[in-house]
Amino acid sequence: MKTYILLFRGINVGGRNILPMRDLGLLLQENGFDGVKTYIQSGNVVLKGKAKPDDSLSSVIESRFGFRPEIIALEAHEFEAAVKHNPYDLADGKSVHLYFSEREPQPDMDKLVALASERERFELKGKVFYLYAPDGIGRSKLVAGLEKCLGVSATGRNLNTINKLRQMVEKV
Repeated sequence: MKTYILLFRGINVGGRNILPMRDLGLLLQENGFDGVKTYIQSGNVVLKGKAKPDDSLSSVIESRFGFRPEIIALEAHEFEAAVKHNPYDLADGKSVHLYFSEREPQPDMDKLVALASERERFELKGKVFYLYAPDGIGRSKLVAGLEKCLGVSATGRNLNTINKLRQMVEKV
């Protein structure tokens, strides 16, 4: 069995797409996954499975909870490679963000550069967009327009969350 990291996009935000992590964990176990561990309500899961979770998992969640979430499923080695390729300080947990996408982005680099603040820095490596945002992402024009500029949907996690998921992978 392989270890996988699941990153859910847009759940438990603003009272929409409510997916309690306890219920999600039980659902994943019912569907053949082992060692299911969740982290915070934004949809971070580490688990073991015989096969990589696919779109059928979104269908199962839709039938139970009434909405179809987007899920990025990464094998542990893919997740670790994304962390390894992070060009920013690994100790800057709140300022460094990794945005994962299912497909290879087709970025509009001119728009990305235009939206970035003077202090923001970014790099795109494969399916991961790395962002250093020392002033936070709450008011970032770059973050607000990111998916449009990348041409794909993406789900982001700050480095604190990434590091917690790494610890969870070691314990599964």
